[in-house]
Amino acid sequence: MLPALFLLGGEGDAVERETITAREAAEYLGISYWKLLQLAKAREVPHVRLQGRLLFRRKSLDEWLEEQEMRSVRAGEEAEQRGKIRKLRPII
Repeated sequence: MLPALFLLGGEGDAVERETITAREAAEYLGISYWKLLQLAKAREVPHVRLQGRLLFRRKSLDEWLEEQEMRSVRAGEEAEQRGKIRKLRPII
């Protein structure tokens, strides 16, 4: 389960976190922690590195996911427009 709140001081005031850790982001995306690290290293997923830690914003991850989804839809449409790949017959 992803923690969304943490307590400040002893007053019990809850503040929503803007960022999540790499492990939380991997769980949020439904991919392995190691795959997320590979994507971050390749700069394919939005993240920030602070004091050696990778942090992710849920909003940025949601936008990135939507962008990936739109790319896959466009790629599918382009493939349909190009037609089917057929086997070539040998020339005799």
